[in-house]
Amino acid sequence: MPRPLRVAIVGAGPAGIYAADALLKSDVAADPGVSIDLFERMPAPFGLIRYGVAPDHPRIKGIITALHQVLDKPQIRLFGNVDYPTDISLDDLRAFYDAVIFSTGATADRELPIPGVELDGSYGAADFVSWYDGHPDVPRTWPLEAEKVAVLGVGNVALDVARILAKTADELLPTEIPPNVYDGLKANKAVEIHVFGRRGPAQAKFSPMELRELDHSPTIEVIVDPEDIDYDDGSIATRRGNKQADMVAKTLENWAIRDIGERPHKLFLHFFESPTEILGEDGKVVGLRTERTALDGTGNVKGTGEFKDWDLGAVYRAVGYLSEKLPKLPWDLESGTVPDEGGRVIQESGTHLQSVYVTGWIRRGPVGLIGHTKGDANETVSNLLDDHANGRLQTPSAPEPEAVEAFLAEREIRYTTWEGWYKLDAAEKALGEPQGRERVKLVEREDMLRESGA
Repeated sequence: MPRPLRVAIVGAGPAGIYAADALLKSDVAADPGVSIDLFERMPAPFGLIRYGVAPDHPRIKGIITALHQVLDKPQIRLFGNVDYPTDISLDDLRAFYDAVIFSTGATADRELPIPGVELDGSYGAADFVSWYDGHPDVPRTWPLEAEKVAVLGVGNVALDVARILAKTADELLPTEIPPNVYDGLKANKAVEIHVFGRRGPAQAKFSPMELRELDHSPTIEVIVDPEDIDYDDGSIATRRGNKQADMVAKTLENWAIRDIGERPHKLFLHFFESPTEILGEDGKVVGLRTERTALDGTGNVKGTGEFKDWDLGAVYRAVGYLSEKLPKLPWDLESGTVPDEGGRVIQESGTHLQSVYVTGWIRRGPVGLIGHTKGDANETVSNLLDDHANGRLQTPSAPEPEAVEAFLAEREIRYTTWEGWYKLDAAEKALGEPQGRERVKLVEREDMLRESGA
């Protein structure tokens, strides 16, 4: 009797769970069946949704409900707190599975090659996001001494960072933020946040809803300079062909023509300002130098040679995420991705690394919204199943599900399970209940492991 197809998925964020869902919906799942194990280095699943989405975005966290339904399926097991490659290597995985899908996402900051990035007070946005989202592997405190702060970038991460810096701690208290984050934000001295983009309103990468949410806070005054509302032929074409870009531009136009109100925290959205240097004294950030840019007719910009120094005490670089290199896999240094064709990992020789696949941001870079990874997963899984149907997958030496548990036990690796997530979920909700909050997130890895029953 043929056994089920055994697949390992490394990374239990949306990309990995969508890949599991695609496998479960395939014909192979019906006969002879699929058996899927998700490996996640954090003690809890959900990846970016738990550790990359701002706590005041419960709407996006609602995606967890759909992901829950996938992980509830009996064909899926979760092994949390298991790190690739420290705890389990590619060779180990090959011994247990017919195929391996990597969906490890992107958690580091892309470099910004300007002078001054090394100064005290110059921060990567990814590190700040990890702090306010209660990631167990980052420091418990964050220096929030600066009254005037810059955020470099015009994507949704830049908006999240700017909004968290501009809101009061009490505004965020109803969310799941842990006590150390609440205490840190309570001490935040920022009253002016300046967001800088090198191009114009039509080129901003904000999503319309995220942008409008900035203006919903009773403590944040969003300010746009009318001089920054400018379009060339390329910008007009972008607005005509992209409904989201047009909505963003309209919102910014409306803000540019209104009177400035009395809300205590000012959040400035600057366009056509290209950061050229982070200014410092005695090793600390004291300002930012930008070059004014101008549209060139195509929607791109060129420098004007006109520079301005801004008096600022901290700079947050939100210029994109970068994936970490995965040992034993080929790597494209420039894009920070694993080379692939349709999700099949491609070696330097141009051949497919047998039975190894990628999906999500490790495959195509950190672009698009969470839902965009679903199409990615479908393509990768389709090609995996095609390789299975045509006998191109390797044969594991120990495909029995219990072999993996024995391996982890022998290595004395403490791992969490899907049942353990339910325990952790209940513990966090119990912490929030006395305060009328949905949950309070646990931060310490040891606390998460204990509550998960690991």
